Amino acid sequence: MQADKTNRLPLVAIVGRPNVGKSSLFNRLTESRRAIVTDEPGITRDRLYGRGSWLGRNFEVVDTGGMVPDERATMAQDILRQARVAIEAAAKVVLVVDARAGVTPLDADLARLLVRTGKPVVLAVNKVDTARLSDIALPFHELGIQPVIAVSAEHGVGVDDLLDALTHDIQAAEEEVATEALNVAIIGRPNVGKSTLLNQLVGGERAIVSPEPGTTRDAVDTLLAVESGWWRLIDTAGIRRKGKTKLVAEKLSVVMARKHLERADVAVVLLDATEGVMAQDATIGGYAHESGRSVVLAVNKWDAVPEKRRNIAEWTATVRRRLKFLDYAPLVFLSALKGQHLGRLRGLISQVGAARKRRLSDEELKKFLDALPLDRATVPGGRPVRIQTLVQVGAAPPSFLVRANMPKLHFGFERFLQNQLRERFGFLGTPIRLRLVRGGRQARRQ
Repeated sequence: MQADKTNRLPLVAIVGRPNVGKSSLFNRLTESRRAIVTDEPGITRDRLYGRGSWLGRNFEVVDTGGMVPDERATMAQDILRQARVAIEAAAKVVLVVDARAGVTPLDADLARLLVRTGKPVVLAVNKVDTARLSDIALPFHELGIQPVIAVSAEHGVGVDDLLDALTHDIQAAEEEVATEALNVAIIGRPNVGKSTLLNQLVGGERAIVSPEPGTTRDAVDTLLAVESGWWRLIDTAGIRRKGKTKLVAEKLSVVMARKHLERADVAVVLLDATEGVMAQDATIGGYAHESGRSVVLAVNKWDAVPEKRRNIAEWTATVRRRLKFLDYAPLVFLSALKGQHLGRLRGLISQVGAARKRRLSDEELKKFLDALPLDRATVPGGRPVRIQTLVQVGAAPPSFLVRANMPKLHFGFERFLQNQLRERFGFLGTPIRLRLVRGGRQARRQ
């Protein structure tokens, strides 16, 4: 597997000290709400990528965490390292400063750091919300960076001028966009190893890894070239119940993580072998199931379990009992930290992704119905079941329309038919949707 270097399009890196409005500018340039925006400093920690376009010129944008070069705290150093990776890969850099705060010593330090890189830098003086405030941007010329552009990321003021400065000499490369990429979300409770797993899959340091729970707050996309095509990996924030999170950022991360899960085709639900299967694991798995995502269950930190307790059969039984609604999801035991059994995980993701998109022909379904052991089906009152037709009307997830002599689709019969479809056609890791109709109406394919 090879990591895509995200340089098919010119890359614009947004940098600056904490709480100057970098994430607001990222959202403005990408016309999205992907980055979390609050008044609490230090919200963005990993690099967050998005795409922008201006007058037919396409480019990529990366948002970085607030840079504090002389800060010795571990997290601050991690943020700085991630920002430097983004700057190194960038075609252009936007240094964001706060007009209301004036020129600060940290702004000057960052300006000198950026000038030394030799990269083209644009200075965005943010929070200039009205024209009469534009004069307060003048002192920032002393930083020695040109051009200096007054903007309001929140209200869109001056953003057109900023985009002109960023794209005037960009020749839009032919975009090798992986439109058919399989979207894979890595989800789970905080600190189960999601970012470590993403870094291992990518083959490099892509997301900050820290023992501090809840380190990842935004979702971070990484595009990978694989044998079967492309994967887009989404490392989502640790999901917690709203009532159990105290910081505003962590509460927002719950909302954002669920939103990003809905962008996924396949969800890797990560469990922690050192803690066992917890109620919140079931809640998180339920999010994936209910939203129609395909699922791979991955038990992480298997290497940290004492050898005498590494009973895969016992662990499997526990997972299947507590996550019984995900009985169709394959299960893998791995160590993201040591890179153990990642090949098995990659194979399962590919298989599950392919099964999700599979379509059956009318002829295949007719043969399936002819061989279906309906005498084994469970229905209320023991009434014999007759199925007139079974038609696939959608994929991702596979969806079928059933015409039968039942007033409603009984749960027991639904499970029977789903299990029979899996036994005959596979559909590994993907939910199967069934809808009952009666009478002579014809099913429509989607």
